[in-house]
Amino acid sequence: MRRTPLVVLLVAVLGSLPACKSVGEYVWVDDLPPSPRQVESEYVISSGDIISVRVWGQEAMSARTRVRTDGKISLPFLNDVEAVGVSPTVLAKRLQARLKEFLANPVVTVSLEERKLLPVPVLGEVTRKGTYDLEPGSGVLQALAAAGGMTEYASRNRIFVIRPNTAVEGAPAMRIRFDYDQLTRATGRGPGFRLQPGDVVVVE
Repeated sequence: MRRTPLVVLLVAVLGSLPACKSVGEYVWVDDLPPSPRQVESEYVISSGDIISVRVWGQEAMSARTRVRTDGKISLPFLNDVEAVGVSPTVLAKRLQARLKEFLANPVVTVSLEERKLLPVPVLGEVTRKGTYDLEPGSGVLQALAAAGGMTEYASRNRIFVIRPNTAVEGAPAMRIRFDYDQLTRATGRGPGFRLQPGDVVVVE
């Protein structure tokens, strides 16, 4: 986990969140509507990931590259190729199809070498306020650990994740409440909660 410097604007905007301490609606994590059960599937490539593209017997066509913010990668002979939103297997098949223009029977393998980390601001009653780069799939406990834990003034059952409401444009952010003891005892739905891009962790 790497700590990244806070941008002044981020501090100004997010620093006002604890001021809403006793104002606004929240929902306990155990009362969140159940999300649809998802079948475990292959990893989907995201911008910022580093992937390796190997073309069998063609070193000049192979490359190790980072997926750009526009979702594309640059490869020899093919130039820009869309990579975001598909699995490495699907991308390999797409590349094989395009390389048939240059090779009779291209064999392509795509592997994920490094996943983009998830930046999560952690604010309020924690030892070190800041934005921390966490592994994708991290939860609230991982964010608190990255921030050095809670201070002696922290309320153990007033831990919130502020999550932007992307379902309705202009809708207020969702405040999801957690209890520290339930998190550490692995009870309820809190331990299985996964942080997403845009989430902010606030300890009151």
